[in-house]
Amino acid sequence: MKRPKSFQALAAEYMGLAFLLPSSALVGYAIGYLLDRWLGTRFLYLVCLLLGIAGGMIELIRKIQKDMNSDA
Repeated sequence: MKRPKSFQALAAEYMGLAFLLPSSALVGYAIGYLLDRWLGTRFLYLVCLLLGIAGGMIELIRKIQKDMNSDA
């Protein structure tokens, strides 16, 4: 049987989630910006930004679903 997590452990996990979405969007934008400069295009920053946001949202949903299933 698993021990319940302490308040500090839960707080740390959810604080990490607060940085997940902005950091994934920033990384996506940076990759797109660098690809735009390298390839001489003007749209890849937007594509990579949207992919970063989508990836962050997917990871956020997975984490929340995992936490909800472990509580049941």
